[in-house]
Amino acid sequence: MTVPGIADEPHTWPVINTRDIHRDAWVVALREDTVQRPGHPDETFSRLVMEHPGAVVVLAVDDEERVCCIRQYRHSGQAVFIELPAGILDAEGEDPQVTAARELREEVELKAEDWRLLLTNFPSAGITSELHHIFLARDLSHAGRGDFELHAEEAELEVVWVPFEELLDAVLDGRVREGPLVSAVLAYEVLRTRGQL
Repeated sequence: MTVPGIADEPHTWPVINTRDIHRDAWVVALREDTVQRPGHPDETFSRLVMEHPGAVVVLAVDDEERVCCIRQYRHSGQAVFIELPAGILDAEGEDPQVTAARELREEVELKAEDWRLLLTNFPSAGITSELHHIFLARDLSHAGRGDFELHAEEAELEVVWVPFEELLDAVLDGRVREGPLVSAVLAYEVLRTRGQL
């Protein structure tokens, strides 16, 4: 049985004032909005919003049901995380799957012949406009980076192949906690269990 109305709805409350806290040439910015509760003109409150153009995440699975993961340092999390190849949608108007294919090639030197959108989600709608497009990539083969050069944290990333069942166990017991990876792994498992892959 389907419950009517179970869907996100685009909507906005009145914004009385906006102030940039940080904005530069990079794709992410931070602003403070003063928001008014509808029907209550005297009730306003402040909300911080991290503007973000969105990102792609790739669950690349080979013929042996191993997942291509990376170990990468993340300064804000103060840890080396197990992650999936991913990247920001920083080329305006580019199809997310095209971005995903480029990120897969640049980060881990792979290409895929079979692509499927697993899901899209807002990782933290209370603070950011970022939307993740999470793809399944199969039928993998080697592809060079071309003239792309890894830098900063990416220059230290390590590629690791993890059997899917081990990765699922690591997610479920909390050893692996990076949000996009968790979403991708759980979506893949649900679709496999339902026979939809």
